[in-house]
Amino acid sequence: MQAEPRKSLVGEEYEVEVGPVAHGGHCIARTSEGQVLFVRHALPGERVVARVTEGEQGARFLRADAVEVLDASKDRIDVPCPFAGPGRCGGCDWQHAKPGAQRRLKADVIAEQLQHLAGLTPEEAGWDGTVVPAEGDKVPAGQVPAWRTRVQYAVTADGRAGLRRHRSHEVEPIDHCMIAAEGVSELGIEKRDWTGMDSVEAIAATGSQDRQVVLTPKPGARLPLVELDRPVSVLRVDERSGGVHRVHGRPFVRERADGRTHRVGNGGFWQVHPKAADTLVTAVMQGLLPRKGDTALDLYCGVGLFAGALADRVGEQGAVLGIESGKRAVEDARHNLADFDRVRIEQGKVESVLPRTGITEVDLIVLDPPRAGAGRKTVEHLASLGARRIAYVACDPAALARDLGYFRDGGYRVRTLRAFDLFPMTHHVECVAILEPAAKGL
Repeated sequence: MQAEPRKSLVGEEYEVEVGPVAHGGHCIARTSEGQVLFVRHALPGERVVARVTEGEQGARFLRADAVEVLDASKDRIDVPCPFAGPGRCGGCDWQHAKPGAQRRLKADVIAEQLQHLAGLTPEEAGWDGTVVPAEGDKVPAGQVPAWRTRVQYAVTADGRAGLRRHRSHEVEPIDHCMIAAEGVSELGIEKRDWTGMDSVEAIAATGSQDRQVVLTPKPGARLPLVELDRPVSVLRVDERSGGVHRVHGRPFVRERADGRTHRVGNGGFWQVHPKAADTLVTAVMQGLLPRKGDTALDLYCGVGLFAGALADRVGEQGAVLGIESGKRAVEDARHNLADFDRVRIEQGKVESVLPRTGITEVDLIVLDPPRAGAGRKTVEHLASLGARRIAYVACDPAALARDLGYFRDGGYRVRTLRAFDLFPMTHHVECVAILEPAAKGL
């Protein structure tokens, strides 16, 4: 017999007490029947009316939006952005919270993930429990730092630029994104007709005047003539191969960090906050304390940000190996680091390339893995190399905590952990953990 389909609960409303924050930009609540609700647009301690946005009877949990606040938290403010709120733009998670409260919420998430996935208290992780704002981002409640140097706009059927709604392909048309950096906003993307485009990504480099627009056309659509309010280079994404091709201008932007200029081609990865690259390099180098003559690994190295910083500090007697899977990023890294004789960049997945190098020992390791983390197998390999110190740069506290557990199994302990609010108004947070052999901590 075929099971009866479960009844959808979308649209049902529940009056609930809001519990603690959870990883992902929402808080936990329970219905009177005990079913778990992940509630967005709420804050811990509030009493709200939560309207279900996803889920069905008998599901392990439901997703919901707080559509009415019955008893507000002292940390709640009026939402500054006219496009934020239930059912609206999904780009920000915490517009309704004071800036200091946002950082405390992120700290609570980090602490919970460390305890749950790694069995570590903040003290055991060498963390003071704070999330530090980037320079210039400490703004009063009601103000929003304009930090996002890369914004991917979705396009409506009638050609208007907007941003995706939360967990949806639907587009919220906007006329201004408050968290977009000035270099993005001044292009005037939102004022133009983008008919035929699936998405428009705007990039404003840090430390140069380079501006770039990456167009992804709908199948069969022709590219528009791009006339914006500032000079830009234009790239397009091939609908078949997914490759990125130059239309006019430079195929790269020049980003500045750690006193060096880095070429980043074809819309490739670079830290989105203008202060992020320097903030993270400083934290990593202060944690590793490189010495002249050290050998070092930079894993998931991108265009060579940390590899360059390491090479500069280990000197001509030292050596740095970077590993990166993206072909264009490897080309850029080799270009960016061409003045260092003792730097080598290999292309491929870390778990495939690193064993083939034959490296059996190394002094220092930096890893900045994607959101999913490095994983047990890679961590086990790294722990076998006997590094004096390891710097783990993480954009996801859950992946960080899992991997820290694997490092502990491999004989490493966390010496220090620092957390940075490099994504204000969103639930994302960046961490830098410094590890050392556990025997040193005895």
